[in-house]
Amino acid sequence: MYARIGDRLIVEGDPARAGVIIGVPHQDGSPPYIVKWLANGHIAMVSPGEFARIVPAGRSPDRTARLLPA
Repeated sequence: MYARIGDRLIVEGDPARAGVIIGVPHQDGSPPYIVKWLANGHIAMVSPGEFARIVPAGRSPDRTARLLPA
């Protein structure tokens, strides 16, 4: 899994666990990531598990369109 600042992290099955990646400490884009959760604004360092996925900035797949602002 690789990400850049501005990408979204979605943890499947839990709409409260959708966030924007605001920090990527490793130059190669590998985890962990610093994420701001959209539900409550909490900021945390996250190592995504197998049920998480990255949505590149600027994309809004149908499955996440209702959860995330455009």
